Amino acid sequence: MALKRKDILTIRELEAEEILLILDTADSMKEIASREIKKVPALRGKTVINLFYEPSTRTRTSFEIAGKWLSADVINIAATASSVTKGESLLDTGKTLQAMHPDVVVIRHPAPGAPKILADCLQASIINAGDGAHEHPTQALLDLFTIRERLGRLEGLRAAIVGDISHSRVARSNIAAMRKMGIEVRVAGPSTLLPRLPEQLGVRATCEIGAAIADADVIMMLRIQRERQGPTLLPSLREYSRLFGLTVERLKKAKEGVLIMHPGPINRGVEIAPEVADGPYSLILDQVTNGVAIRMALLYLLTGGQPAER
Repeated sequence: MALKRKDILTIRELEAEEILLILDTADSMKEIASREIKKVPALRGKTVINLFYEPSTRTRTSFEIAGKWLSADVINIAATASSVTKGESLLDTGKTLQAMHPDVVVIRHPAPGAPKILADCLQASIINAGDGAHEHPTQALLDLFTIRERLGRLEGLRAAIVGDISHSRVARSNIAAMRKMGIEVRVAGPSTLLPRLPEQLGVRATCEIGAAIADADVIMMLRIQRERQGPTLLPSLREYSRLFGLTVERLKKAKEGVLIMHPGPINRGVEIAPEVADGPYSLILDQVTNGVAIRMALLYLLTGGQPAER
């Protein structure tokens, strides 16, 4: 089965049924990781290009592994090693890549809307791997997958997202994805880092972390997006950690068995204490593992891949 769309640009454009299809497909893909030989021929003959204009460890590596485990030919291009350094535009880069007939282009870019520009002019499927402070749809999908895998459901859960909400593409995508799947979302952080009109996002906002996490089933901590902030939004990281960091003491006031998540990279001792990040309720490494499965599912579904004989 294939998705009835060419591209994955935002969570908001996906229907709940499509999200469930992706999650169910990822569930079957995850089994490949447990094999001695982690390779299936589902995308043999397909070409995937990873075009990253920003640094990335988890996302780029997981897309690369996902493509290779499905037997696709995977090409990695970093902007610092491409003709972008010579002044080539994104559109010209895209047209150049299209002339080589790739099947999928995965793009991360600091400018919101960059994946849409490529999607409008390329025949290849485009997957948004993060565009500025806009969206990060595959992160939201892997987060939903991780929650469902642990709790067995999504509908009726409560989630608290804590940190730099305004500048976080992860928060934006997760809020949309969670609400589509029936999860109640609260956001918490300093007033300078909260959305101005949270009701437009369908969430409740608070400047008290305790109020946000009190009865949450899932707590998602976010990194402070220093690279996207102005210099005066926070007095200091120490002050932020004191007021909003997830510590062992704060966790004692949360729901027993609450799940702890973080999209990474983690700033230990700032947004989350090491004891919490490495604690029994932490799903941070599960998120990394599940990122490969979700990205395998997307590559497979977008290209209409079919399992070949072994």
